[in-house]
Amino acid sequence: MIYSQTPTEVYLFELSKVNGHYSLTNPINISNNPGYDNQPSFMKNGRQVLFASTRNQQTDIVSYNIRTKKKKWLTNTEGGEYSPLQIRSSNTFSAIRLDPDGYQRLYSYSMYSGESTELVKDLKIGYHGWVGRDELVSFVLGEPFTLQHSNIKTGVNTILDDTIGRTILKLPKSNQVAYISKKQTPWTVNTVDLESGEIETMIHTLDGSEDFVVTHSGVLIMGKGSVLYNFDPYNHSDWVRIADLSNYGLKGITRLAISPKADKIVIVVEEE
Repeated sequence: MIYSQTPTEVYLFELSKVNGHYSLTNPINISNNPGYDNQPSFMKNGRQVLFASTRNQQTDIVSYNIRTKKKKWLTNTEGGEYSPLQIRSSNTFSAIRLDPDGYQRLYSYSMYSGESTELVKDLKIGYHGWVGRDELVSFVLGEPFTLQHSNIKTGVNTILDDTIGRTILKLPKSNQVAYISKKQTPWTVNTVDLESGEIETMIHTLDGSEDFVVTHSGVLIMGKGSVLYNFDPYNHSDWVRIADLSNYGLKGITRLAISPKADKIVIVVEEE
């Protein structure tokens, strides 16, 4: 099992950009729950956030409605669920399920009934990202960890790279996926073209950080400690500071999620 169970909380911020500079306002603790709350993602409508949350000594998936400020539990299996992602614009989502016997696979779930279907039977997936209607790219457990491209319909899995980190994101308006490479120090944010397999380096990571998001305009956002940074590949040569969350009493930034319009950001921090 690769998941860290460090107690964490999930915060929602308003994100604005003026004259090329980002700012954060109005922090809301949307998990507000003792224990592990992590791995957030926005739904396509931008009005709800999915994340993994501790309940009855295991991890289930929750949706948070930004307008009503209400949470709804979406899973209730014997296993623990992690890393939820809405599938296209449907009323289904995918998540990693770790069963009590150690069986770990990727499943799809109905947001209404919670009914689940195994998606990729041959791979022990730790993290994933959708790149097409029936295609995904995953962090696959093994020695070493590998980045693999899977076609759900054909069942074909292709290794793209290895020795990677946990973040996997499709870049907007492209056939490229961004991910962390740990083959050298400092680690790097790389891109891989899903057709050619060509790999390029975008920028080094912040020291020890492996969580980032990409806005709809292609800007990368990453945190280290209590500070949030951004990198615009068209205008920046290095990471540029956005805000220090210690001003809100928060620290230990890890996973992030960005809304479709890039007007909101969700940040996972250490539990106080």
